[in-house]
Order: sequence, then C-alpha cells, then structure tokens
Amino acid sequence: MTPAEQALRDAALDYHRSPSRGKIAVTPTKPLSNQRDLSLAYSPGVAYPCLAIEADPTLASEYTSRGNLVGVITNGTAVLGLGDIGPLASKPVMEGKGCLFKKFAGIDVFDIELAERDPDKLVDIIAALEPTLGGINLEDIKAPECFYIEKKLRERMNIPVFHDDQHGTAIISSAALLNGLELVKKDIGAVKVAVSGAGAAAIACLDVMVGLGVKVENILVCDSRGVIHTEREDALAGKLDASKQRYCRATAARTLADAVKGADVFLGCSAPGVMTVEMVKTMGTQPIILALANPEPEIRPELAKAARPDCIIATGRSDYPNQVNNVLCFPYIFRGALDCGATKITEDMKLACVRQIADLAKSEISDEVAAAYVGQELAFGPDYLIPKPFDSRLILKIAPAVAQAAADSGVATRPITDMEAYKESLSRFVYQTGILMRPIFNAAKAVPDSRKRVAYADGEDERALRAAQMVIDDHLAKPILIGRPAVIAARIAKAGLRMRLGVDVENVNPEDDPRFRQYWEHYHKLMARNGATPEVSKAAVRRSNTIIGSLMVSLGDADALICGLVGSYMTHLERIDSIVGKQKGVGNYAAVNALMTDRGPIFIADTYVNEDPSAEQLAEIAWMAAQEVQRFGIPPKVAFLSHSSYGSSKRASAKKMRLARDLFVAQHPDIECDGELHGDAALQPEIRSAYLGDGSSLNGSANLLICPNLDAANILYNVMKTTTSGGVTVGPILMGAAGTAYILTPAATVRRVLNMTALAVAASETRRANAR
Repeated sequence: MTPAEQALRDAALDYHRSPSRGKIAVTPTKPLSNQRDLSLAYSPGVAYPCLAIEADPTLASEYTSRGNLVGVITNGTAVLGLGDIGPLASKPVMEGKGCLFKKFAGIDVFDIELAERDPDKLVDIIAALEPTLGGINLEDIKAPECFYIEKKLRERMNIPVFHDDQHGTAIISSAALLNGLELVKKDIGAVKVAVSGAGAAAIACLDVMVGLGVKVENILVCDSRGVIHTEREDALAGKLDASKQRYCRATAARTLADAVKGADVFLGCSAPGVMTVEMVKTMGTQPIILALANPEPEIRPELAKAARPDCIIATGRSDYPNQVNNVLCFPYIFRGALDCGATKITEDMKLACVRQIADLAKSEISDEVAAAYVGQELAFGPDYLIPKPFDSRLILKIAPAVAQAAADSGVATRPITDMEAYKESLSRFVYQTGILMRPIFNAAKAVPDSRKRVAYADGEDERALRAAQMVIDDHLAKPILIGRPAVIAARIAKAGLRMRLGVDVENVNPEDDPRFRQYWEHYHKLMARNGATPEVSKAAVRRSNTIIGSLMVSLGDADALICGLVGSYMTHLERIDSIVGKQKGVGNYAAVNALMTDRGPIFIADTYVNEDPSAEQLAEIAWMAAQEVQRFGIPPKVAFLSHSSYGSSKRASAKKMRLARDLFVAQHPDIECDGELHGDAALQPEIRSAYLGDGSSLNGSANLLICPNLDAANILYNVMKTTTSGGVTVGPILMGAAGTAYILTPAATVRRVLNMTALAVAASETRRANAR
C-alpha cells in the first residue's frame, strides 16, 4: 500500500468511526417535548391515522413517511470494485447511498443488507417490505440474478423498483453518448458500437441506448469468452441468458480487437486495461470511448488521447473529466417517482432522465459547480459531456421530467397537475431561501422591464455576472453592469455565460461613458461644501463604482443599486449617504438580515450600522425592519432583546430596551411585540408565560429580533448563521435610504446576489407606489 493509499484508508476509517459511528441516523420529525406530544405520537392518538390508513391505504403517504422512504437493498454479492464481500461488509456502501439520497433529493432511506443468495427467496423477502417502503433501490447484486430479481419484483410490487448498477450507469452513459455524438456530428442510428462486458450494467446501457436510437444490428458485445455470436457453443446450445441473447449477432468478429475495429463507440463495463492503445487506433474517426470499469477503467484517458487525439472519453473516475457518476441520476428519478406515486419506473421515465442530463450539460454551469470545481474550465465540449454531481439544478430538471413521463406512461397514481408549482416546490432542495423568497420573486417578475433596472457596482465580479445571467433568465430585472467592458466580456466568456453586453445587459464603463460630465457635475453639486472640487469630483466618479451606481439611482438612470462584494460596509454606506441620502422622515440607517432556521425565518437588526442606538432609534429600526418582514408576506412578531426579562434588571441597557418596546407599541399598536426579553423567552412562549401568564403581547415565537447594539446583533447573526441556519441567509437589507440601494458583503454568494436583486426590484416598486 502506497503512503497515499495508507493516508486515504486511515482518513476513511476515521470518517466512518467518529464523531458518531456510521453515516446515518433516524431523527424524529415531530416534537416530543411533553405529554401531549407523546399522546399524539403514540398511544392513544396514533390509533386514528392507523384506522384512516386501514380504511384508505393511499393515506399512508399522508400520515407516514412511506411516501418519502426508499429501501437500499443488497445481498453484497457484487459490491463496487470489491466483488462478493457479503451483506455485512457492504453496509458502509449502503449507508453511503442513503446519505446521497438525503443530501441530493431529501429522500429518507433504510439500508437493508440481506444474508440470502437464493434469487426467489430474495424476491419474497423484498416484496414483503412493500408496506414499509415507497420505493426499492437494488444495489450491488451480481448478474444475472439481478435481472431476474428486478423483473420479478417489478411484476409483484406496486412501488418503483430500480437496480441502480444497471439503470443508473445506463442513464448517465447514454447522456454522455448523446452529447458526444452531437459534438462529433454523428447520427445515433448509424454509429457502430463495440462493447466489453455483458453484465448488468453493460446490458442496461445497451437497452437504453437502443431506446435512444442505436441499432441492435450495429452492436457487437464481448463477454469473457469473446464476441457473443450465433456460432458460439452456448448460443447454439440455447444456453445464453435472455439479456445476452438480445445482442447475439451473426458476425465474423471473435475478439474485442475485432469488434473495436472501425467502431464509432466503445462501451466498457468490464475489467481494467482490456482496451489497448492499438485497439483505440483502429476505431473510426472521432471515436467516443465510455470506459466505465471502476476504479480502473478499460483504458486510461491519457493513453487513449495519446493514441487518438480526436477521441472523446468518459470514465467512472472523479479525477478525470466526464465522470459517469450514478449520483447524477438515482436521487432525482426517485424524487419524481415518489412525488407522483409511480408504481414503477418505465423506460420512458429513464429516457426522460437521459435527455434532461444531456441538456443540462449544455447550459452554463451553476454557481455551486463553479465553487466546487474552482480552476476548472467547465463548458460544454469534449471534456464536459455531462454535468457535475454538485449541480443543484439536476433535481429541478430531472424530477419534473420523470413525474411527467410517469403520468404519460399511466403509472402515476398521484399525477402532478400543476407542474410549475411542483418545480417551484423542488427549489426547497436547491435553495433553502426559496420559500422565503417566493413572494419577492413573484413581485419582481411582475414589475415592467422599464422599472427594474438594477445597477451592479461590482460588475466585473464573477458572482455578479452569474447572478445577472440568472436574473435575465428568470425575468427578475434588467441588470446594468458597471465595469470595464473588455474585462466583463472576457469573464462572461470564461464562465460560459450567454448574456451579451449591449444586447441582454447594459454596461457602464467607468473609463468612458457619455454621462460622465453629468455625473461628476451632479456629484460636485452635492459634495462641493465637503471638500470636493471639480477635479476631486471627476476622480471620485472615475474611481468608485458605488458612487457611479448611487448617481444612477439618484438621477433616475437605475431603479436600484447592488454593491459591497468588495470593500467595507461603512465605506459603501458613506458613499450612498452622500448621494442618495436618507428617506424623508427617517432619522437613521439600519440593516436587517434574515436567516432560515428550523423554526422558520428569523430577522435580526441592526446588524451593520448603529453602534449603540438609543431607545428612539431602536423603535424606528424595529418599524423599518417590520416593514421588510411584511414584504416577504410574513406578519412581523417583534422582540426587543436584552439580558433582562420584564424588569429583572435595572441596568441602563435593560431600561433602554424596555423604553424602545413601549415607544414601538405606542406608535404601531397593531404589530405584535414584546420586551425587554431574554433570547430564549423571545422564541419560547412558555417561558414568557412563566413571567406573565397570558399577559404577553406576543403570540408564539418572535421572528424579528431587535438587539440593543451593533455588537449584539452582529454576533447573534453570525453565530446563528453558523449553528442553526447552515449559512442560509438573506441580506443585509439596508433600511432608511431615499432610494433602493443594498450593500452586500465580500462573503456574499451568487444566490445572495440574486435574492437581493429580486428584493431590490420589489422594494423599488413599493417605494414608487408609495410616492404616488
């Protein structure tokens, strides 16, 4: 074992051992904190869903987790590249499969390892699990038994049964084939295919490829005895199993070398190194090589490329381009199947999956993929035939297509009637801010194009560029990129984006814009008594994109500004303040951030602006923040936080928060609020009840937390961001400005830029309506 292999082994063993043993656990989804909860979860309350399901079995998907539960089932006879290691030794692999289901599609899994080799007994055992499971993922069962087991289970069970080793590999490799043929401009119906391997994966790959248009008569398959042809002893004796018989050909070819000669496509699901350099040289022009043996392929890409520089190659390995990875498929095909109540997975459902994967590879890469594969040039081409596993758009593409194909095939018991709403619901697996942002996105889309011009001060930043592309695609805004056009164009091309400067997106060049004179003169007018001479004004406008964006908002050339991806928050705020200024009637600026938590969204203010606000300022901040909460379609529930609860401390800060609450109640009596409160009391009504009984003016849990000073708010926000929200946040939302301008932070993601763009459009439209 090499030092690298030793290090990998030690790291893998530690990963599986600690901090808790194994990789999965069962976690309750309902509260169990008191006697009432217990009486609902178990006896006597549990009897009612039991009786309802007895009367109507379809209600099992409503009252239990069955509709989101898949069994990953194996007998350990063909585990990865390890072979027949038995069911117990296969358990880490099955747990890992469960993690992938949960991570990528939110599907719960029971991993089930069965000590049984008899195919008929396996069928009986697995079929008996139907009341427990919503679907079956067969895993690592050797051929040819796996074909028989899956066939019998599909006949007996009314839930989806999917042998991933067969169909997952088939779906992904077929997507690679479609895109490879598109690149080399070859007709799928005319290509010749040579195959090494005749096991479960190879046969399944061929079945899907034939469904896509490959002609059976153009396929030559080799097993361990050579080409499967009609003159072989086992063929003449009728001993070929049905899967091989489908691809038995009358041919003079006898070896893999014979089969490969002149072939357009090589498909390998066999053993390491069986494809030689000499064989590759005999293939047709621009050959496509799918060398899928794992962990060592039939031929290494560097060897194939050296022999045939014109070849396109995919493997099962993550350290080479074009990895055929089943995680691109199985979570999402089950997601679609479970959501529509499919009774089985049909060929049409698999083909729909193939086409969606192939199409996604031709889109520009997502921000998650760009972040996960920093430094790699990922654009559709010979080295990027299929998407990367961390492309979060896979679920949005595949699950709806699978659900639609299930309905079209007649196997959906709960057909999706509103596909757009279903796609929207899937965004919860992609963007955890999706539910919170939905009303904002809807509002932004409804604003006419002429009133949603958003200027990006950091127009050369890749995050801004990716967000701008998404904004254009979703019709959320008309982006204006402030930056040097040559730099922006080069970065658009590098990122593989489709927008065109001057066509899809406006550009303001700080070095050469016809409005320069108008802008510096306006800036000089505003700042002349603050030390800004004409020359200083010219330099400031040339130098600061935030100044340019603020001037655009002030002069009506833009409806909103997004800045802050580079630089300090207060520097940007000073520039916005000097040009845009404060909203009429507002005494100070403030910032509010939203976090997604298990309790729902929580808003925190003031996270960035006021170091030690007075009670009067806090009441104003709370009112501005409450209006922002309302913009999300959420009734604000305000808590003024303190180290004190209801007068338990006489310190000045406690008195300040008590007064802030009193001022807020007097000014806005219709909004629920309470204070001064400990943080736990703000979120748990039973703690408030211990103090006041039913006297609290706040029902349930607070969702807007007003902190006594900047330190408290910013610390609370950052701790909660890390510990409870998984980094899923919206903001900071700048409040109090006379125009719509948001200052982000250098840590902002593409998704946050997108969210804040939509919010900027919605806020600008509200501001315009209120001004009428």
